[in-house]
Amino acid sequence: MEHSKPTKISHIGIAVIDLEKAVADFGRVFDTTEVELIEIGGEGVKVAMIKLGDSEIELLSPVSDRGAIAKFLRERGEGIHHLALTVDDVSRAIDAAKKKGLIILDEVPRKGARGAEAAFVHPKSMHGVLLEFYNR
Repeated sequence: MEHSKPTKISHIGIAVIDLEKAVADFGRVFDTTEVELIEIGGEGVKVAMIKLGDSEIELLSPVSDRGAIAKFLRERGEGIHHLALTVDDVSRAIDAAKKKGLIILDEVPRKGARGAEAAFVHPKSMHGVLLEFYNR
């Protein structure tokens, strides 16, 4: 088995301005109150994970006007930020992606939500979609 091959869609990340309102809106649409709230201090973001079958919707809201999500919201407004793919080994996924000629934003895995490892592939490599390799 190739340990860098994605096995499923882990989550879809959506940048939002008002996390509480977004949680209420998405929770109502998906008819769920099963929401896990997480703060990723190093990234300057608050996250709400909403379980949806085997995948999740990850709502991301900045805690300040700095950081990637704050910049994304300023430049593009609310909307889909990234697509996260589950991989067994993020480091191997990075190496495999580089060998395939993709532009990698993380040479080594970073800390993601829930203590998982994560790494991102530049949207220029994937038709405008920011991909995340995620090992949880």
